[in-house]
Amino acid sequence: MDHENFEDALSLERFGRYLAWAGGDRGQAIALYGLNTRLSESLYTPLQTLEVALRNRIHTVLAEAKGGDWYRDAAGVLLVPHQSEQVAKAIQELAQAGKPITPGGVVASLTFSFWTTMFNKDYETLWQQTLHRIAAPNAPKGLKRKSFSGALTPIRVLRNRIAHHEPIIGWNLSKHHAKIMELIDWLSPSANKWCCENDRFPLVYPRDGIVLAQLPDQVELQPESSVQMGLDATAALAET
Repeated sequence: MDHENFEDALSLERFGRYLAWAGGDRGQAIALYGLNTRLSESLYTPLQTLEVALRNRIHTVLAEAKGGDWYRDAAGVLLVPHQSEQVAKAIQELAQAGKPITPGGVVASLTFSFWTTMFNKDYETLWQQTLHRIAAPNAPKGLKRKSFSGALTPIRVLRNRIAHHEPIIGWNLSKHHAKIMELIDWLSPSANKWCCENDRFPLVYPRDGIVLAQLPDQVELQPESSVQMGLDATAALAET
């Protein structure tokens, strides 16, 4: 199928990137776009599992230590202004929708960015005193706040790129997928088991890697032997 006028639906700018990565081959460009879509779809399950497990573990631990409404200003837990703003917005939207304002409802309404912020340097004391308890008994001993923050930052960017339908085929997806699964296991072995049973990424990601004729823009190069670039079979995998 030649998918006539497909470029019009995507915009020439968006399709042009895939065309460059395909070395000018229109059919291959469409195939790469399809692969990008399938990979984005396949990562939904592990990303969803991580986000839900992360927010619920944080809420459970902080509720036990600070009370169920630990996210309110009076509790003194939140140290970053935009987090308090997100809480206020979540409560306002629940009220406008006529829904009960419960801890569970507020927690479910907060963004992934809110939860990843709980691991920045402002929360080092909270981590040492309380937040470290989010780790499951099987998690490696001696996990630090940075064990989560260092991994969650690129995962959050990847999640947002998928949510905004941006290209991800230039990323080291196998590495990020493995890290997502590792974090889930640290939080909940049960959630990890469920995710493994429903995870399609290993089936979708090409066994021989992804062949691109040109490196994607706005990327940081890191060594990766599993991906072959059309211009250089030993080139690095592009990663944001």
